[in-house]
Amino acid sequence: MTSQDELKKQTGYKAVDDYVESGMVVGLGTGSTAYFAVERLGQKLKSGELKDIVAIPTSIRTKEQAESLGIPLVTLNTHSKLDVAIDGADEVDPDLNLVKGGGGALLREKMVEVCADKF
Repeated sequence: MTSQDELKKQTGYKAVDDYVESGMVVGLGTGSTAYFAVERLGQKLKSGELKDIVAIPTSIRTKEQAESLGIPLVTLNTHSKLDVAIDGADEVDPDLNLVKGGGGALLREKMVEVCADKF
C-alpha cells in the first residue's frame, strides 16, 4: 500500500472509531477514503464492537461494498435524519473548506451530508 493509501486508510478508520457509536444511522460516502471507513464499519459490526447500526450508501459501489460486509442498509426515504456521515474530499482549501469532485455520486453525497448531524 502506498503511503497516500495508508493515510486514507488511517483517516477512514479513525472516522469510524471516533464518531460512530452503536444505534446510529450512518451515511457512507463514496471514494478511496470512504472505502476504508466502510471497511472499518464492517469490521466493528462483525466483531460485535458496534451494534444496531444502519447505513445509507451514497453510490452503488458503496452499497455493494457495505452489503458484502453485512452492513444493514436503509434509504433516506425511511431514515431522513442521520447521526453522522463519513466521506472524503478531493481538495481542502486554505480556509479548510472541503471540495468535492463532480462524480456520479455527488448529488447523493450532498443529500446525505445535509441530513446528517455530523459530517
